Amino acid sequence: MERKRSQARSCSRVSEQPCCSGRRLTWYHEEEQELTRRELTGHPDQENYAKQIVNGEDSRQTILRGTEATCAFLAATMIESLMLTAARVLTFSGQSPLTNASGFFFERNDRLFLVTSRHVMIDEPSEHFPDRIQIELHTDPDNLALSTGLSIPLYRNGQSIWRQGVDRAGEIDVAVIELERPALPSTMFYRAFTPAHLHGPLDHVEVGSSLLVVGFPLGFHDTLHHMPVVRHAVNASSFGLRFQGQGYFLTDARTHRGTSGASVVMRASEPDPSLGNLPWILLGVHSARLDVGTRDLEMDEALGLNCSWYADILLALTED
Repeated sequence: MERKRSQARSCSRVSEQPCCSGRRLTWYHEEEQELTRRELTGHPDQENYAKQIVNGEDSRQTILRGTEATCAFLAATMIESLMLTAARVLTFSGQSPLTNASGFFFERNDRLFLVTSRHVMIDEPSEHFPDRIQIELHTDPDNLALSTGLSIPLYRNGQSIWRQGVDRAGEIDVAVIELERPALPSTMFYRAFTPAHLHGPLDHVEVGSSLLVVGFPLGFHDTLHHMPVVRHAVNASSFGLRFQGQGYFLTDARTHRGTSGASVVMRASEPDPSLGNLPWILLGVHSARLDVGTRDLEMDEALGLNCSWYADILLALTED
């Protein structure tokens, strides 16, 4: 859309109107608004025609409000699907808020899971013992400002209900908790990774490959639309090897508290129908910043490196 906006600045008659999604959509020729609206309303294939308009394939450079169904379609095409995979996680002990963290949705065999870091659920060294978490859910695809909070207990009958893993090196800092479908809003608007999004043999991840970390650093996010922010990262270790024998790889990125549990992803290099409208490869789960005990706090800068646990652990954690 950037190319169209630069052209719009040169037009003498440009206006903006709010869409039903709450965003402002630019009209490049005011006199054609009503004409295009009428054409779309009577068009036999409204969805494809609207898509042509969004992609600039129509001769007029307009964006159309259109009917309610078409407006919902336009809203869906304008939201990055990756952003809808993330969930802001708040931890509580009773009614007392404790920490902010990040998480994301993972779907397998019609079951939906929230993925985050294990230390978000429990962290003995810091005496972090929440008894419930809360996540924000979008409830209207046409208005991202509408959301609701879902409170999730972490214990039932004295037993933890999240799943976590261990390997030969010890505990893995990844946890999943299943979201009960009946407890979710019927209009919940989200996207979820699936096993198809996990790293495969054809997905080559070189040292220095560009990655994204999708989360809520220091709890910061778009508070109006309840959307995460994205930090750029690069792969900083040999992907596929267990760094120092642990089940994680390293990223070079600027991260903060609150990013724990964020997804670490890489753009899919080739179109793949199995990925649906989420063309990203899920590589890892961000855990923590890495430091060395020998660093001189006055003389040496922080390494700026982070641990990301390999996401294939999710196959074990989400088995029936």
